[in-house]
Amino acid sequence: MFSEVKFPVPWGHLAAKAWGSSGGHPVLCLHGWLDNANTFDKLIPLLPRGCYYVAMDFSGHGLSSHRPAGCPYHFLDYVSDVRRVAAALQWRRFTLMGHSMGGAVAGMFCFLYPEMVDKLILLENLGFLLAPEDTEAWLESKRLVIDRLLSLEAKQQTPRARSPEAALQRLLEANRHLTAEGGAILLQRGATETPTGLVYNRDMRVRTQSRESFTVEQCVKLLQKIQDRVLIIVAQDGLLVPYKLDTRNHLVKDVREAFESTLKEHNQLIEVPGSHFVHLNKPEVVSGIISNFLTAQNTRARL
Repeated sequence: MFSEVKFPVPWGHLAAKAWGSSGGHPVLCLHGWLDNANTFDKLIPLLPRGCYYVAMDFSGHGLSSHRPAGCPYHFLDYVSDVRRVAAALQWRRFTLMGHSMGGAVAGMFCFLYPEMVDKLILLENLGFLLAPEDTEAWLESKRLVIDRLLSLEAKQQTPRARSPEAALQRLLEANRHLTAEGGAILLQRGATETPTGLVYNRDMRVRTQSRESFTVEQCVKLLQKIQDRVLIIVAQDGLLVPYKLDTRNHLVKDVREAFESTLKEHNQLIEVPGSHFVHLNKPEVVSGIISNFLTAQNTRARL
């Protein structure tokens, strides 16, 4: 069983759900872009009971408040969400587990607050958002953030209501790695029932977020700041297997090699069968790996 939690913030609240005793080892779980805390619903019950798991909704996602009018969503805003929740829980040192974008947020948190994280678990993410190799492409991505935000504000569209079937179908069409069951689980927290149908909870502005991206050279230097042990789980039919990527194969390969050469025996990179949402679609594939990592003694010396 889980309990619902809310953490006050200046613009409203950050929502979360918690499993286990608050006296257990703290584990903060971070969902992916446009998802919500329910992404961990099937995984957490399979993990060690001696931990206290808190799965939060980033601002603008799930049941968390939207940011104030006129404010874009910057990648660092999600990192500050993590810092706010950790402060509210009075956690001084804890484990971070992140899926997809949540893994990139977890990675950035580790670089900024290495003394606060004892273990890092990355599901279908390498802890970084890689920058475009072309400078013009990088500039264009920043321009798009501003243009899309202003376009959304000009349209002032009210969220569209859909039937439960149509809402689920829309979600599955946008996420080919999701099963119907997984999509329904995300939709439980990702939409609100209204008299005219289901309305997605997410703030439309999250689609315009400004990313904090790095070059491979910067990634290598940042890895040296990590003081914790790292577990990376990559799905064989996911988004990060180099030989299955259409573009930027060498970048992903270089970052994976950087993890292995920099963190050495303190880094585990494991490929498992499944898709980008393997932790939700088939949690038993990864639960044993994560459980062993959580319960293993952390012998790495503090830097």
